Amino acid sequence: MRESTNWVTNTGDLLAELRSHVETKTLVSEYKFASAVEQNVVIYDCATLSKQINDTKSRREVMAELARALLAGPGIVAFKKMFEDTSVIDRVSNVFWKIIDEQHARGEAKGDHYAIPGSNDRVWNVQEKLALRDPEAFVDYYANDFISLVATAWLGPAYQITTQVNVVNPGGDAQQPHRDYHLGFLTDETAMDYPTHVHLLSPVLTLQGAVAHTDMPRETGPTMYLPHSQKMVSGYVAWRNPEIKKYFADNYSQLSLDKGDGAFFNPAVFHAAGTNQTKNTKRMANLTQIGSAFGRTLETVNRQQMSVSIYPALQQRKSAGWSECALENVIAACSEGYAFPTNLDRDPPLHGLAPQSQADFVRQALRNGDPPRQLCATLDALLTRQQTDRI
Repeated sequence: MRESTNWVTNTGDLLAELRSHVETKTLVSEYKFASAVEQNVVIYDCATLSKQINDTKSRREVMAELARALLAGPGIVAFKKMFEDTSVIDRVSNVFWKIIDEQHARGEAKGDHYAIPGSNDRVWNVQEKLALRDPEAFVDYYANDFISLVATAWLGPAYQITTQVNVVNPGGDAQQPHRDYHLGFLTDETAMDYPTHVHLLSPVLTLQGAVAHTDMPRETGPTMYLPHSQKMVSGYVAWRNPEIKKYFADNYSQLSLDKGDGAFFNPAVFHAAGTNQTKNTKRMANLTQIGSAFGRTLETVNRQQMSVSIYPALQQRKSAGWSECALENVIAACSEGYAFPTNLDRDPPLHGLAPQSQADFVRQALRNGDPPRQLCATLDALLTRQQTDRI
């Protein structure tokens, strides 16, 4: 619930707050371009939709409807036969499987943030890896107009796409229900430091989605959703609550998808990958995270160079008795306080959902009394981990 107009809290009757939003029926009559509503989710038939977006005026009308569904509707839209020709899906999947085989050969176990280790295979930054390994397949895959349609509807132009392959293996357990990037990757305590309007802002900076690279009947564990849950203002500090988790388990929607279908959703929708109950089917999805052009600063700033330069002065001020608050104010003005973007192959989260940030390492060095030379080496190592590999 909201503690005041400025802050959220993870106390109070969170379940009642959630139910006030999610116990809503999605009506197909409210979505002119939709073909159906299934399990409270708006469904679009791409063969029909392709004819409805053939000029600027009608395309904008469709985008307005998609944005309304994502913001004020169920928060989820599904596209049937998004890739009518699934041969391009198969070409891209072949690249993905090869990367996964290489990871296994190296003894690497890549998992995600919310599932039990070993229950799935994950390829981080497969967007770049695909472009470098098979440019032809990349071009043919991303020529798909429906990705651009929904991304522009939610974020406007100049968006950036990142993708991660997720394979839920036979017997792989479900994820915990959660919200996604940005605030969804923070602890409750950290998320509550952000004012209410930032909790409202966070979801509109990102669009989440998945393209089915295999058929996904329910027994394979396609994503479970709680439609309309994005409207819960306190959701970013409520999703770990046991009552919320139980309600999710009793009330989620779970759409079956065919290879080539896609689903996109507001990142504030409570969701989780399902359990793969089959004995021999590996369920593959290309998870798509599309970011707003506006989540960036005006100037390019070398914050590592700045941090190393001011560190001796920080040490002197600490020795002189400066308060923790004053020291923290300086670090916040200088060092990169956010762990993302990073290379999750080499810089994985070790103690939560996000790796340590540059500012975390500066705080750690100051606390431990590390010499400037050691901080410089630590930040150099962080920069190396954050860079993608050359091929």
